[in-house]
Amino acid sequence: MKNNSFKKTFGIASAIISLALAPAAMAEDLITLKGDVMVVKTVTGEDGIQRDELVGPETVVPGDRLVFTTGYSNDGVEPVENFVVTNPIPKAVKLADESGSFMVSVDNGRTYIALAALPTVTVDNGEDGSRSARAEDATHIRWKIARIDPGSSGKLTYSAIVR
Repeated sequence: MKNNSFKKTFGIASAIISLALAPAAMAEDLITLKGDVMVVKTVTGEDGIQRDELVGPETVVPGDRLVFTTGYSNDGVEPVENFVVTNPIPKAVKLADESGSFMVSVDNGRTYIALAALPTVTVDNGEDGSRSARAEDATHIRWKIARIDPGSSGKLTYSAIVR
């Protein structure tokens, strides 16, 4: 039984890491993207105060909090305008952010809307058939960057919880 638990945990970690490290959008050769994922761990310092630290995802288990980051940089000599970065949210996690400068999709990337304006989703658990969508229903996340000047860079992040 313990071996199956390890395989499930290892499988979740592997899937999360590979998705985070895959470039999410590659429009124009001017922009470089780099994905990363970290686990939020609460540690107690020598002073007795608890703090959250970001650590590598060696092992993740259901309930762990994760931070996904997509770094971007304009390596060209021209500005890039209206650059869109779209990331699928791994099925092994649910979106934890309740705010942010991103749009989400609850229909596998077909449409995007602000999180606060989520529509209804179909429910397949014996209920009436639909309910208001929640952050955990998001399948994709998208940012639109108005302008990235040559030589500039930044990071896009979102938080998730392992299912």
